[in-house]
Amino acid sequence: MITAGDFRNGVTFDMDGQVVTIVEFQHVKPGKGAAFVRTKIKNVITGAVVERTFNPNDKYPTAFIERKDMEYLYSDGDLYYFMDNETYEQLPINKDILGDSFKFVKENTVCKILSYKGSVFGIEPPNFVVLTVTQTDPGFKGDTATNVTKPATLETGAEIKVPLFINEGDQIQIDTRTGEYMSRA
Repeated sequence: MITAGDFRNGVTFDMDGQVVTIVEFQHVKPGKGAAFVRTKIKNVITGAVVERTFNPNDKYPTAFIERKDMEYLYSDGDLYYFMDNETYEQLPINKDILGDSFKFVKENTVCKILSYKGSVFGIEPPNFVVLTVTQTDPGFKGDTATNVTKPATLETGAEIKVPLFINEGDQIQIDTRTGEYMSRA
């Protein structure tokens, strides 16, 4: 059991027969009245996000989410194939489940497959990946104002903003959670 006062981002619990995860939370202590917890919760099966307030003393049963490491092999249309490295079973996953951060994943990358009672509902790519810049404009000498960036296309097809000194062929490290450039690799 988990109380609403213990809510943190990523906590998964069972509420009214549905499995939900905390996207955002905020403990609020108004000047008058009792404290409460304001949250944004996401239904892990349907993907619906709603805002809800909880009494800090409310209790909910925790839900067991299975996280399994699987290697991304290839895509075929809208299906993306992942392989379990222990049993060598292949699992096709629909494009709708992948999420925005999957655009930074290239073939042979190990990701965490999230499932609840055998039903896959999400994928967690590694927090940091190293990718090659395939196309970007050259940076010009003299363009040295602080935090100047330019668009760059990566080997996976994703576009991000990079500093001016990054050139085509450079390998860069990217944070998949935010989609931001971190450093040269």
